[in-house]
Amino acid sequence: MKIVFAGTPDFAVPSLRAAARHHEVVAVYTQPDRPAGRGRGLSASPVKLEAIARGIPVLQPESLRRRSAQAALRELAPDLMVVVAYGLILPQAVLDIPVAGCWNVHASLLPRWRGAAPIQRAIQAGDALTGVCLMQMDAGLDTGPVLLDQSTPIGADETGGQLHDRLAEMGAQVLADGLGLLRAGIRPVPRPQPEEGATYAHKLDKAEARLDWTAAASVLARTVRAFDPWPVAEAMVAGERLRIHGAVALDADHAAAPGTLLAAGREGIDVACGQGVLRLRVVQRDGGRAITAADWLNARRDLVRTADR
Repeated sequence: MKIVFAGTPDFAVPSLRAAARHHEVVAVYTQPDRPAGRGRGLSASPVKLEAIARGIPVLQPESLRRRSAQAALRELAPDLMVVVAYGLILPQAVLDIPVAGCWNVHASLLPRWRGAAPIQRAIQAGDALTGVCLMQMDAGLDTGPVLLDQSTPIGADETGGQLHDRLAEMGAQVLADGLGLLRAGIRPVPRPQPEEGATYAHKLDKAEARLDWTAAASVLARTVRAFDPWPVAEAMVAGERLRIHGAVALDADHAAAPGTLLAAGREGIDVACGQGVLRLRVVQRDGGRAITAADWLNARRDLVRTADR
């Protein structure tokens, strides 16, 4: 079976490996190299690096809407196109080229969290359950029928990065299951998505990373988890801007204004919220590395004395 694979970030790499395990991946599509790092030199995507290591030809069109790009795909004569976090829109003309159409591995239980950031939005919203779907693509945004899926609980302390890695491996397994069926001559039965319960996972924006102390502590704690490792939550604490890598919500009553420093000790830095208290456990100063609250307090002895009084 001839497969064309389209993907870009780390999340797609396990699926590329699964697609290449028992099938002929005739080409890999990935986004063009982008500037990265302090030197802003061009950097290849993780999927491109994996494809090169496997000796698979790589194509990097700016768009798949151009006739030239579509003609190049048509020449590959794929039986199936597998798309995982590619980042470019596939027009209907492209969806129609592969014999079996285009399959997408998506990191949510559709129709919950269609869109760009399903992993982080699931944590941020307090979902107890998430998973991956293998979907037959159509012209809509993550609206195609589901072929296979697998669910998993979200851990109480699980971060966006940790869940990302788990779902990447789960997605590869679901894809492998689907390809195994197709190889055996069995087409997975498509299940249309219900419109009821559909939600949209907006792309992450760095502007969202600033914590609003008027919110409930439970909401802020979920945001800290969801935004780790990117864009990383940040807040003003005792007059200093800190990035927050670890925090827990405390169900504690207080009469202080939101943002007030309530206590500072080895267990953490307690900040008043609109409801409850957020205890900061791992923080990062400007230009520094992530450190424990205790290490930060070693440089802010004034806060310990204030808290002790």
